[in-house]
Amino acid sequence: MLTPRKDPHGCCVKLRRRKEYNDADRKDIEKNFRAKKILVCGIGPNEYNRISACQSVKEIWEALQTAHEGTTQDDEFIQDMHTRFTSIINELHSLGEIIPRNKLVRKILSVLPGSWESKVNAITEAKDLQELTIDELVGI
Repeated sequence: MLTPRKDPHGCCVKLRRRKEYNDADRKDIEKNFRAKKILVCGIGPNEYNRISACQSVKEIWEALQTAHEGTTQDDEFIQDMHTRFTSIINELHSLGEIIPRNKLVRKILSVLPGSWESKVNAITEAKDLQELTIDELVGI
């Protein structure tokens, strides 16, 4: 199995096999595992669904941070929808069905009620839907 690894300058990604890991790589992997375990053990079941597909601690932290910044009264609707949608995505992922991120974002935008049309249009025009994550969309 190949895993990505940045060079010492942080600019390029190199793919290496596990047998090519050095001691620093092993320490980084162990630190990431410990931090991920701490975060997973400290959250509730709804939050777990949100982060279960994240591979690194950085992804987990960014997903949680994005999901919880700027909360409003409409958040109950959005959070409930996000929880249900994430559960479905996780179940599909466990069955081997990988859906591209941009397709998931477009699906969410397409199923929002008509009263949200102006917000959907604003998001579609202002954001790059190829790069937008579900957590960023929910945060918006």
